[in-house]
Amino acid sequence: MAIFMGLMLIAIFVPIISIVGLILLPVPFVFFTSRYGFKSSLLMFAVALLLTTLFAVFLLPFTILMGLGGLAVGSAIHKGLSAYETWARGTLGFVIGLLFVFVFSQLLFSINLVEEFEMIVSESMEMSSSFMEQFGVAEQTEGLEELLQLQIDLLIDLLPVGVALTAIVLAFLSQWIGYKFINRIEKKQLRFPPFRNLRFPSSLIWVYFFALLLSFFNLDPSGIYFMAVQNILVLTGLLMALQGFSFIFFYAHHKKISKFIPILIIVLTILFPTFLLYFVRILGIIDIGFRLRDRLGSEKK
Repeated sequence: MAIFMGLMLIAIFVPIISIVGLILLPVPFVFFTSRYGFKSSLLMFAVALLLTTLFAVFLLPFTILMGLGGLAVGSAIHKGLSAYETWARGTLGFVIGLLFVFVFSQLLFSINLVEEFEMIVSESMEMSSSFMEQFGVAEQTEGLEELLQLQIDLLIDLLPVGVALTAIVLAFLSQWIGYKFINRIEKKQLRFPPFRNLRFPSSLIWVYFFALLLSFFNLDPSGIYFMAVQNILVLTGLLMALQGFSFIFFYAHHKKISKFIPILIIVLTILFPTFLLYFVRILGIIDIGFRLRDRLGSEKK
């Protein structure tokens, strides 16, 4: 608790490294729960909520977020689950925590995060429009403003995907840093397996194609079904792209190719996602559906 409150104070009063303090907040929960289990750690979580309420009530949503995520990761480590199973449980914990952040912000502080996001983007568009008017090119930006508004609406519709991806990143960082502390203090050998060994279940393809099939129907763009289909398509598409990158690393290792090549492919895909991301996604689909790694392994034998 002393370490947790110290990190909390850093997050509040030290602007330069406040982000680092926030990232490290789940680690005390991870370490404590990995040693004593989930039930014993609930007391620590309750005390953390009490102290946060007394000293910095506006950070209560962050305590809930980091606490739930840390408890999920730590309990999975305590049970001896694999790295990817631990990551999945940690992701679920952070998703629940992020939902609490939205609810608490609305109920306690009367802050709607979605509306705040819309307001910030709208203000940015108005500033850009006024800036263009000063240079006499406002007429040429009308089509651009409409396109930007469509992109904003799409981002709002994809908010669930954003929550999921944020939870995935937070769970990975918490687990990775937690592994480092546990290995150093308790002399264990916890680590993620090589990225080239990452394999998603084949059911992911069926979820993707089912959502793709539904997207061809004339769904109401403002309806919940349209939003659900779009979120499923984006999330499963990103996961299969991740599978494609994993296969590229596997193939490079299998053929004894330098790691520079797959790293370069990732960098190029980030720089040119519109063109290259589709090929990586297709590669991931083929790898999951046709078990390319098993075929390469059998050829080697």
